[in-house]
Amino acid sequence: MYKDLLQKLAKGEDLNKEEYLLLIGNRESLRTDAAEAACRVRNEHYGRRVFIRGLVEFTNYCRNNCNYCGIRAANSELSRYRLTGSEITECCDIGYGLGFRTFVLQGGEDMYYTDDILAEIVRQIKKSHPDCAVTLSVGERSRESYRILREAGADRYLLRHETVNRDHYKSLHPDTMSYDNRMRCLYDLKELGYQVGCGFMVGSPGQTEDDLADELLFIRGFKPEMVGIGPFIPHHDTPYSEEKAGSAELTLFLLSLIRLTLPDVLLPATTALGTADPLGREKGIEAGANVLMPNLSPSGVRKKYMLYDNKICTGDEAAACISCLKMRISRTGCEIVTNRGDHNKNGGMINEI
Repeated sequence: MYKDLLQKLAKGEDLNKEEYLLLIGNRESLRTDAAEAACRVRNEHYGRRVFIRGLVEFTNYCRNNCNYCGIRAANSELSRYRLTGSEITECCDIGYGLGFRTFVLQGGEDMYYTDDILAEIVRQIKKSHPDCAVTLSVGERSRESYRILREAGADRYLLRHETVNRDHYKSLHPDTMSYDNRMRCLYDLKELGYQVGCGFMVGSPGQTEDDLADELLFIRGFKPEMVGIGPFIPHHDTPYSEEKAGSAELTLFLLSLIRLTLPDVLLPATTALGTADPLGREKGIEAGANVLMPNLSPSGVRKKYMLYDNKICTGDEAAACISCLKMRISRTGCEIVTNRGDHNKNGGMINEI
Protein backbone atom coordinates (compact mmCIF):
# COMPACT_ATOMS: atom_id res chain seq x y z
CA MET A 1 0.00 0.00 0.00
CA TYR A 2 2.67 2.49 1.06
CA LYS A 3 4.85 1.67 -1.95
CA ASP A 4 1.82 2.44 -4.11
CA LEU A 5 1.85 5.96 -2.67
CA LEU A 6 5.50 6.35 -3.66
CA GLN A 7 4.66 5.16 -7.17
CA LYS A 8 1.78 7.62 -7.29
CA LEU A 9 4.17 10.46 -6.44
CA ALA A 10 6.75 9.24 -8.94
CA LYS A 11 4.10 9.35 -11.68
CA GLY A 12 3.46 13.02 -10.94
CA GLU A 13 0.22 12.55 -9.02
CA ASP A 14 -0.55 14.59 -5.92
CA LEU A 15 -0.88 13.14 -2.43
CA ASN A 16 -3.14 14.49 0.29
CA LYS A 17 -2.03 15.17 3.84
CA GLU A 18 -3.11 11.80 5.16
CA GLU A 19 -1.10 10.04 2.45
CA TYR A 20 2.03 12.06 3.24
CA LEU A 21 1.54 11.19 6.91
CA LEU A 22 1.35 7.50 6.05
CA LEU A 23 4.64 7.73 4.19
CA ILE A 24 6.36 9.65 6.98
CA GLY A 25 5.05 7.28 9.63
CA ASN A 26 6.28 4.23 7.72
CA ARG A 27 9.58 5.68 6.53
CA GLU A 28 11.74 2.92 8.00
CA SER A 29 10.38 0.36 5.54
CA LEU A 30 10.17 2.82 2.64
CA ARG A 31 13.53 4.60 2.80
CA THR A 32 15.32 2.56 0.14
CA ASP A 33 12.39 2.56 -2.29
CA ALA A 34 11.87 6.30 -1.84
CA ALA A 35 15.54 7.08 -2.48
CA GLU A 36 15.65 4.90 -5.60
CA ALA A 37 12.50 6.48 -6.99
CA ALA A 38 13.79 9.97 -6.20
CA CYS A 39 17.08 9.34 -7.98
CA ARG A 40 15.29 7.99 -11.05
CA VAL A 41 13.14 11.12 -11.20
CA ARG A 42 16.12 13.43 -10.63
CA ASN A 43 18.11 11.70 -13.38
CA GLU A 44 15.24 12.13 -15.82
CA HIS A 45 15.43 15.91 -15.32
CA TYR A 46 19.10 16.58 -14.59
CA GLY A 47 21.03 13.40 -15.25
CA ARG A 48 23.60 12.40 -12.66
CA ARG A 49 24.96 15.91 -12.42
CA VAL A 50 25.47 17.67 -9.11
CA PHE A 51 25.64 21.47 -9.25
CA ILE A 52 27.88 23.49 -6.96
CA ARG A 53 27.25 26.95 -5.55
CA GLY A 54 30.08 28.96 -4.03
CA LEU A 55 28.94 30.14 -0.60
CA VAL A 56 30.24 33.47 0.74
CA GLU A 57 29.16 34.03 4.35
CA PHE A 58 29.86 37.76 4.41
CA THR A 59 28.47 38.91 7.77
CA ASN A 60 27.53 37.28 11.05
CA TYR A 61 25.76 40.35 12.41
CA CYS A 62 22.00 39.86 12.71
CA ARG A 63 19.22 42.04 14.08
CA ASN A 64 17.08 39.03 15.03
CA ASN A 65 17.00 36.74 18.05
CA CYS A 66 15.79 33.44 16.62
CA ASN A 67 15.88 30.81 19.34
CA TYR A 68 17.82 28.27 17.27
CA CYS A 69 20.52 30.43 15.66
CA GLY A 70 24.10 30.85 16.83
CA ILE A 71 24.50 34.32 15.27
CA ARG A 72 21.41 35.70 17.04
CA ALA A 73 21.76 39.31 18.17
CA ALA A 74 21.80 38.39 21.87
CA ASN A 75 24.83 36.09 21.54
CA SER A 76 27.48 38.26 23.21
CA GLU A 77 30.05 35.45 23.06
CA LEU A 78 30.31 35.62 19.27
CA SER A 79 33.15 37.47 17.55
CA ARG A 80 31.42 39.50 14.84
CA TYR A 81 32.70 40.33 11.36
CA ARG A 82 31.71 41.97 8.10
CA LEU A 83 33.39 41.50 4.73
CA THR A 84 33.93 44.53 2.52
CA GLY A 85 32.63 44.64 -1.02
CA SER A 86 36.11 44.01 -2.39
CA GLU A 87 36.58 41.02 -0.06
CA ILE A 88 33.30 39.55 -1.27
CA THR A 89 34.15 40.00 -4.94
CA GLU A 90 37.61 38.55 -4.34
CA CYS A 91 35.97 35.39 -2.93
CA CYS A 92 33.93 35.17 -6.13
CA ASP A 93 37.02 35.70 -8.29
CA ILE A 94 38.74 32.81 -6.53
CA GLY A 95 35.63 30.69 -6.91
CA TYR A 96 35.37 31.47 -10.60
CA GLY A 97 38.88 30.17 -11.11
CA LEU A 98 37.85 26.94 -9.38
CA GLY A 99 34.88 26.46 -11.71
CA PHE A 100 32.02 27.96 -9.73
CA ARG A 101 29.33 29.63 -11.83
CA THR A 102 26.90 30.48 -9.05
CA PHE A 103 27.75 32.53 -5.99
CA VAL A 104 25.58 32.61 -2.87
CA LEU A 105 25.97 35.69 -0.69
CA GLN A 106 24.66 34.73 2.71
CA GLY A 107 24.53 36.63 5.98
CA GLY A 108 22.47 37.57 8.97
CA GLU A 109 19.94 40.38 8.68
CA ASP A 110 22.64 43.03 8.91
CA MET A 111 21.25 46.45 8.03
CA TYR A 112 24.77 47.84 7.62
CA TYR A 113 24.43 46.42 4.11
CA THR A 114 21.96 48.91 2.68
CA ASP A 115 20.25 48.39 -0.65
CA ASP A 116 22.85 50.62 -2.30
CA ILE A 117 25.78 48.69 -0.84
CA LEU A 118 24.36 45.26 -1.67
CA ALA A 119 23.24 46.32 -5.14
CA GLU A 120 26.73 47.61 -5.96
CA ILE A 121 28.30 44.34 -4.80
CA VAL A 122 25.90 42.38 -7.02
CA ARG A 123 26.67 44.66 -9.98
CA GLN A 124 30.41 44.21 -9.52
CA ILE A 125 30.12 40.42 -9.45
CA LYS A 126 27.93 40.39 -12.55
CA LYS A 127 30.30 42.79 -14.33
CA SER A 128 33.32 40.58 -13.60
CA HIS A 129 31.51 37.31 -14.26
CA PRO A 130 28.50 37.91 -16.54
CA ASP A 131 28.10 34.17 -17.16
CA CYS A 132 27.45 33.52 -13.47
CA ALA A 133 24.33 33.56 -11.32
CA VAL A 134 24.20 35.55 -8.09
CA THR A 135 22.05 34.24 -5.26
CA LEU A 136 21.23 36.28 -2.17
CA SER A 137 20.34 34.88 1.23
CA VAL A 138 20.01 37.88 3.52
CA GLY A 139 16.64 37.37 5.14
CA GLU A 140 13.56 39.54 5.30
CA ARG A 141 13.65 42.87 3.48
CA SER A 142 11.05 45.14 1.91
CA ARG A 143 9.58 44.49 -1.51
CA GLU A 144 11.31 47.66 -2.72
CA SER A 145 14.64 46.34 -1.46
CA TYR A 146 14.11 43.05 -3.28
CA ARG A 147 13.23 45.01 -6.44
CA ILE A 148 16.42 47.09 -6.26
CA LEU A 149 18.58 44.00 -5.77
CA ARG A 150 16.83 42.17 -8.60
CA GLU A 151 17.42 45.09 -10.95
CA ALA A 152 21.07 45.13 -9.91
CA GLY A 153 21.38 41.61 -11.29
CA ALA A 154 20.54 39.19 -8.47
CA ASP A 155 19.12 36.02 -10.03
CA ARG A 156 18.06 33.92 -7.07
CA TYR A 157 17.05 34.33 -3.45
CA LEU A 158 17.10 31.79 -0.65
CA LEU A 159 14.76 32.36 2.29
CA ARG A 160 13.80 29.42 4.46
CA HIS A 161 10.25 29.74 5.68
CA GLU A 162 11.19 27.39 8.60
CA THR A 163 7.62 26.22 9.27
CA VAL A 164 4.10 26.68 7.93
CA ASN A 165 2.60 26.24 11.40
CA ARG A 166 1.95 29.73 12.79
CA ASP A 167 2.22 28.68 16.42
CA HIS A 168 5.41 26.77 15.72
CA TYR A 169 6.83 29.81 13.88
CA LYS A 170 6.07 31.98 16.89
CA SER A 171 7.84 29.56 19.23
CA LEU A 172 11.00 29.60 17.08
CA HIS A 173 11.22 33.37 16.59
CA PRO A 174 11.13 36.62 18.58
CA ASP A 175 7.99 38.73 18.76
CA THR A 176 9.53 41.18 16.29
CA MET A 177 9.18 38.57 13.54
CA SER A 178 5.98 37.20 12.05
CA TYR A 179 4.86 34.30 9.91
CA ASP A 180 2.85 36.66 7.70
CA ASN A 181 5.87 38.80 6.90
CA ARG A 182 8.00 35.77 6.08
CA MET A 183 5.37 34.58 3.63
CA ARG A 184 5.00 38.10 2.22
CA CYS A 185 8.72 38.06 1.47
CA LEU A 186 8.55 34.73 -0.35
CA TYR A 187 5.67 35.77 -2.56
CA ASP A 188 7.23 39.19 -3.26
CA LEU A 189 10.40 37.46 -4.41
CA LYS A 190 8.46 35.20 -6.76
CA GLU A 191 6.49 38.09 -8.22
CA LEU A 192 9.70 40.06 -8.82
CA GLY A 193 11.12 37.28 -10.97
CA TYR A 194 13.67 35.70 -8.68
CA GLN A 195 14.31 31.98 -8.72
CA VAL A 196 13.24 31.35 -5.13
CA GLY A 197 14.39 28.84 -2.55
CA CYS A 198 12.48 28.05 0.63
CA GLY A 199 12.94 25.35 3.23
CA PHE A 200 12.78 24.24 6.84
CA MET A 201 14.67 22.58 9.67
CA VAL A 202 13.88 18.94 10.32
CA GLY A 203 13.31 18.18 13.98
CA SER A 204 13.21 21.75 15.24
CA PRO A 205 11.78 21.93 18.78
CA GLY A 206 8.01 21.52 18.72
CA GLN A 207 7.80 20.14 15.18
CA THR A 208 5.45 17.19 14.60
CA GLU A 209 4.91 14.71 11.77
CA ASP A 210 1.68 16.57 11.09
CA ASP A 211 3.76 19.71 10.54
CA LEU A 212 6.05 17.84 8.14
CA ALA A 213 3.09 16.74 6.03
CA ASP A 214 1.94 20.38 5.89
CA GLU A 215 5.45 21.41 4.80
CA LEU A 216 5.24 19.06 1.83
CA LEU A 217 1.83 20.41 0.88
CA PHE A 218 3.08 24.00 1.10
CA ILE A 219 6.15 23.28 -1.00
CA ARG A 220 4.00 21.57 -3.65
CA GLY A 221 1.72 24.60 -3.84
CA PHE A 222 4.42 27.28 -3.71
CA LYS A 223 6.57 25.54 -6.34
CA PRO A 224 9.96 27.01 -5.42
CA GLU A 225 12.91 26.52 -7.72
CA MET A 226 14.96 25.25 -4.79
CA VAL A 227 14.21 23.69 -1.39
CA GLY A 228 16.80 23.62 1.37
CA ILE A 229 16.25 21.37 4.38
CA GLY A 230 18.60 20.11 7.04
CA PRO A 231 18.37 18.60 10.50
CA PHE A 232 18.07 20.96 13.44
CA ILE A 233 21.40 21.08 15.30
CA PRO A 234 21.54 23.00 18.58
CA HIS A 235 24.02 25.79 19.30
CA HIS A 236 25.40 26.10 22.82
CA ASP A 237 24.73 29.85 23.07
CA THR A 238 21.00 29.77 22.27
CA PRO A 239 17.80 29.05 24.22
CA TYR A 240 17.70 25.68 22.42
CA SER A 241 21.16 24.58 23.55
CA GLU A 242 19.79 21.52 25.37
CA GLU A 243 17.27 20.48 22.73
CA LYS A 244 17.62 17.20 20.86
CA ALA A 245 19.10 17.38 17.37
CA GLY A 246 16.95 16.51 14.38
CA SER A 247 17.28 13.18 12.59
CA ALA A 248 19.58 12.85 9.57
CA GLU A 249 17.62 9.76 8.48
CA LEU A 250 14.30 11.62 8.53
CA THR A 251 15.93 14.47 6.60
CA LEU A 252 17.08 12.04 3.92
CA PHE A 253 13.61 10.53 3.61
CA LEU A 254 12.06 13.99 3.28
CA LEU A 255 14.60 14.89 0.58
CA SER A 256 13.30 11.92 -1.41
CA LEU A 257 9.68 12.96 -0.89
CA ILE A 258 10.45 16.53 -1.94
CA ARG A 259 12.17 15.28 -5.12
CA LEU A 260 9.14 13.12 -5.95
CA THR A 261 6.74 15.98 -5.16
CA LEU A 262 8.68 18.55 -7.25
CA PRO A 263 10.64 16.50 -9.81
CA ASP A 264 12.56 19.45 -11.30
CA VAL A 265 13.45 21.18 -8.03
CA LEU A 266 17.06 22.05 -7.22
CA LEU A 267 17.68 20.20 -3.99
CA PRO A 268 20.81 20.69 -1.86
CA ALA A 269 22.52 18.14 0.33
CA THR A 270 23.19 20.71 3.04
CA THR A 271 26.14 21.34 5.32
CA ALA A 272 23.87 20.65 8.29
CA LEU A 273 23.20 17.18 6.89
CA GLY A 274 26.94 16.63 6.52
CA THR A 275 27.42 17.81 10.09
CA ALA A 276 24.79 15.43 11.47
CA ASP A 277 26.20 12.47 9.53
CA PRO A 278 29.82 12.19 8.28
CA LEU A 279 28.45 10.80 4.99
CA GLY A 280 25.39 13.03 5.01
CA ARG A 281 26.10 14.87 1.78
CA GLU A 282 26.76 11.67 -0.13
CA LYS A 283 23.63 10.12 1.33
CA GLY A 284 21.73 13.26 0.35
CA ILE A 285 22.76 12.82 -3.26
CA GLU A 286 21.73 9.16 -3.06
CA ALA A 287 18.34 10.30 -1.71
CA GLY A 288 17.68 12.56 -4.72
CA ALA A 289 19.55 15.81 -4.01
CA ASN A 290 21.60 17.51 -6.75
CA VAL A 291 23.19 20.65 -5.26
CA LEU A 292 26.18 21.27 -2.97
CA MET A 293 27.36 24.56 -1.50
CA PRO A 294 31.09 24.55 -0.73
CA ASN A 295 32.37 27.50 1.28
CA LEU A 296 34.32 30.28 -0.46
CA SER A 297 34.48 32.54 2.60
CA PRO A 298 37.93 33.57 3.82
CA SER A 299 39.20 30.84 6.13
CA GLY A 300 39.75 33.40 8.90
CA VAL A 301 36.03 34.06 9.34
CA ARG A 302 34.47 30.66 8.72
CA LYS A 303 34.44 29.57 12.36
CA LYS A 304 32.65 32.82 13.23
CA TYR A 305 29.65 31.95 11.03
CA MET A 306 28.49 29.21 13.36
CA LEU A 307 24.73 28.85 13.07
CA TYR A 308 24.92 25.56 14.99
CA ASP A 309 27.59 23.58 16.82
CA ASN A 310 30.28 21.46 15.12
CA LYS A 311 29.70 22.83 11.62
CA ILE A 312 31.92 21.01 9.11
CA CYS A 313 34.46 22.46 6.66
CA THR A 314 35.21 25.59 8.69
CA GLY A 315 38.95 25.24 8.12
CA ASP A 316 39.10 23.93 4.55
CA GLU A 317 40.54 25.98 1.72
CA ALA A 318 38.09 26.27 -1.16
CA ALA A 319 40.29 24.38 -3.64
CA ALA A 320 40.83 21.51 -1.22
CA CYS A 321 37.13 21.42 -0.37
CA ILE A 322 35.95 21.14 -3.97
CA SER A 323 38.58 18.50 -4.76
CA CYS A 324 37.43 16.44 -1.79
CA LEU A 325 33.77 16.82 -2.74
CA LYS A 326 34.38 15.73 -6.32
CA MET A 327 36.03 12.55 -5.10
CA ARG A 328 33.35 11.83 -2.52
CA ILE A 329 30.43 12.49 -4.89
CA SER A 330 31.96 10.33 -7.62
CA ARG A 331 31.46 7.36 -5.28
CA THR A 332 27.69 7.89 -5.51
CA GLY A 333 27.75 7.49 -9.29
CA CYS A 334 27.14 11.21 -9.77
CA GLU A 335 29.46 13.94 -11.00
CA ILE A 336 30.00 17.53 -9.92
CA VAL A 337 29.66 19.95 -12.84
CA THR A 338 30.62 23.59 -13.09
CA ASN A 339 27.79 25.22 -15.02
CA ARG A 340 25.21 27.54 -13.44
CA GLY A 341 22.82 24.67 -12.83
CA ASP A 342 19.62 26.59 -13.49
CA HIS A 343 16.21 25.27 -12.55
CA ASN A 344 14.90 22.98 -15.27
CA LYS A 345 11.51 24.49 -16.01
CA ASN A 346 10.73 22.51 -19.12
CA GLY A 347 11.25 18.91 -18.06
CA GLY A 348 13.71 16.50 -19.61
CA MET A 349 17.47 16.94 -19.48
CA ILE A 350 18.65 20.48 -18.85
CA ASN A 351 21.10 21.84 -21.39
CA GLU A 352 24.64 22.85 -20.49
CA ILE A 353 24.85 26.54 -19.62
